[in-house]
Amino acid sequence: MGRWLEHSVTTEIRASVDQVWEVWSDLEAMPQWMRWIESVVTEPNDPDLTDWTLAAQGFRFHWKARISQRVEAQQLHWESVGGLPTRGAVRFYSQTPELTAVKLSVSYELPGVLAPLMDASILGGIVTRELQANLDRFRDLVETRNP
Repeated sequence: MGRWLEHSVTTEIRASVDQVWEVWSDLEAMPQWMRWIESVVTEPNDPDLTDWTLAAQGFRFHWKARISQRVEAQQLHWESVGGLPTRGAVRFYSQTPELTAVKLSVSYELPGVLAPLMDASILGGIVTRELQANLDRFRDLVETRNP
């Protein structure tokens, strides 16, 4: 067993919670705004099961994730069921009819191949900055679609 790392980032989006939820719910479109995610494929017979590929810094990781909780326009939780151990949640908070706060929390087990190469606090800083940049790209995408 490796060491688990957790990161949380937030942003506010000038759009209704329903508009934000609609864009986030298209999991296969995540590579458009999540830079390290190479692909997301939804299993045809099980919309709660997805196949993920992450490619970053010369490493490639693969895993399947299952949505464990879905409350429309409020929250989505997931956990890996094979490959890279990961879990997380995204929560949507309607601030006003046209302003939504989004909080993304991601946890993962530091892969054994990386543990001896990188201090967890350094990796954590890199991942947190990348997650925030991804969430900011998501915000920009939603706001562009909903001027």
